[in-house]
Amino acid sequence: MEKPKLKHLEGTTTVGLACKDGVVFATDTRATMGYLVASKQARKVFKIADTIGATTAGGVADTQSLVNILQVEAGYHLMREGVPMNVRASAKLAANILHAYSLFPYIANLLVGGADISGSKLFFIDLDGTLTEETMIATGSGSPVAYGVLETEFREGMSIEEALPIAIKAVRTAMKRDIATGNEVMVAAITRKGYRELSPEKIKKLA
Repeated sequence: MEKPKLKHLEGTTTVGLACKDGVVFATDTRATMGYLVASKQARKVFKIADTIGATTAGGVADTQSLVNILQVEAGYHLMREGVPMNVRASAKLAANILHAYSLFPYIANLLVGGADISGSKLFFIDLDGTLTEETMIATGSGSPVAYGVLETEFREGMSIEEALPIAIKAVRTAMKRDIATGNEVMVAAITRKGYRELSPEKIKKLA
């Protein structure tokens, strides 16, 4: 049986930036079904553990299922080992699941990132289980537009506070040119102190 050719996922923009003190995630909140805006409040950034977060692009059911698995496994690890799961282990788990189902794939791209004793870590996981470590990445149909902002303005070694406006600008710029990206921006910052999501008021102020 021929393996499905599903390398390009349509319909969203997610951004991840690895900073010197943690990781920044930004996404839009629009979910589409072809030309229909199915939801204006779709969540695409999630807390996996206290110091790990993830963003999702792809089929809503598939991405929600993967996030649920990562959250549960992180909880099991903490109970069993007495220490939190590290970022690389969480990303590798996601990659293993996607690779195991690559013949009948989850329609999903994930960004998994956070901060642990090894520093700030950001990983991209493709729908066939490919795992790569990144410093700056965007996924989804609006990513070419978002990269125009990121390549120009983001630099390695930036702090979270310096990177937040850039991540927000990248998603907001994608909204102007990609019809599948829109409505609101959601932002999360993850450090060794924990996971936090910015309020809409804070996002507007930074934008």
